[in-house]
Amino acid sequence: MTAASFLAVPLIGCASGSSVRHAATSAAKPAGHAPVAAPPPAVAQARPAAGMGRASAQSAPSGSGEMEPPPDIFDAQALDLEFWLKPRTIDVIRPASGERAKLLYWRDGEIIESAYQDLCHLLRDVNGKETARIDPKLFETLWGTQAFVARYGIDTPLEILSGYRTAASNQKLREAGVPAARQSLHIEGRAADIRLANLNAEVLGGLVKSFRQGGVGFYYRAGPRGGWIHADTGLKRTWKG
Repeated sequence: MTAASFLAVPLIGCASGSSVRHAATSAAKPAGHAPVAAPPPAVAQARPAAGMGRASAQSAPSGSGEMEPPPDIFDAQALDLEFWLKPRTIDVIRPASGERAKLLYWRDGEIIESAYQDLCHLLRDVNGKETARIDPKLFETLWGTQAFVARYGIDTPLEILSGYRTAASNQKLREAGVPAARQSLHIEGRAADIRLANLNAEVLGGLVKSFRQGGVGFYYRAGPRGGWIHADTGLKRTWKG
């Protein structure tokens, strides 16, 4: 197969309407969602990234220390077609509600509807207590990020600090001085604020940015768990907050 760059729009490659297949989860199931129709696949072969030959020398993080690899190793453009075609299981935790779930949500080119609904519930507005449809493209980036770093020994849940927000919840955050855009993509179910243990915000944000799926905001805060990354499926842009 001829090598070519393909990750400007990484694969979802799924279509709804398949039989339901579901991994075990600790999250409660939401009710009343219409089935999701994901976009068709866009398949091509990937190119290797510079510096990937050094990946085998990268050791896993130890203890609570942060891993800071060379930027060219943590580059989604290095991923090959096989990575995007394998089943997708995402392990997420929601600190605000204390929930954690490990869900197989995509297999054989199709989204598993029941698992997708559970993920939407996990990314609900925990303050406004409302659930909304989350852009499947966002889950693709979140899964891809977690699956990528797992290859280098970082096998921890992806923390979801904020997912969907109602307009009212978003306004309350603004009034409290929390950095939230007036027309935030969180309101549309197209954004999440995330964190990964043992990976600092700059490295995590650089990896998310390399998927080229939308906007990436870098939020640095004091302390080992103070920073986070905003990922969305809007226009490709970056900022620091």
